[in-house]
Amino acid sequence: MTDADWPTMSIWQAIATKRMVREFSDRPIEPDHLVRILNAGRRAASSKNLQRWDFIVCRDREHLAELATVGPWAGHLGGATVAIALVTPDPAAADSPLSVTFDLGMAAGNMMLTAWELGIGSVPATAYDQDRARGLLGYPADHHCEYLISFGYPADPDILTRPNKAGGRQALADIVHDERW
Repeated sequence: MTDADWPTMSIWQAIATKRMVREFSDRPIEPDHLVRILNAGRRAASSKNLQRWDFIVCRDREHLAELATVGPWAGHLGGATVAIALVTPDPAAADSPLSVTFDLGMAAGNMMLTAWELGIGSVPATAYDQDRARGLLGYPADHHCEYLISFGYPADPDILTRPNKAGGRQALADIVHDERW
């Protein structure tokens, strides 16, 4: 598949229409779509271009069900078609710059917006139980997995075109300050 074969959506359209999707159909994610999502994460900007991330792709139903236990709000992982664990050097380590978490957010945002463009829903889960996450994912002791992202085609495809809820976001005038607070 070439870039000309991919669906197209403006960046603004993806940002303005993106929804969190927590319920997924059983339809498998097309392999080319998964590669595109992973490449979107890989292509994210990072501080000093260090790219301090690894992605663990999980597809096995039993494994996804186990991953749903890494945090109190991670249950959606059990119903995902694919979960991607976002692994970085431990941000709490003394020599770890704070930029690693900012970089990871940029990679996650790229992946989620790319998925949306492809008609694939997503939602992040926080790994509160680090020992369990490490045991299930097998990443090294000097690394950390704060977030996993569930991906899948929405169980309700109408969510892809549903209008925004009124009052869903703060007014720009309420959050923007010129020069000083």
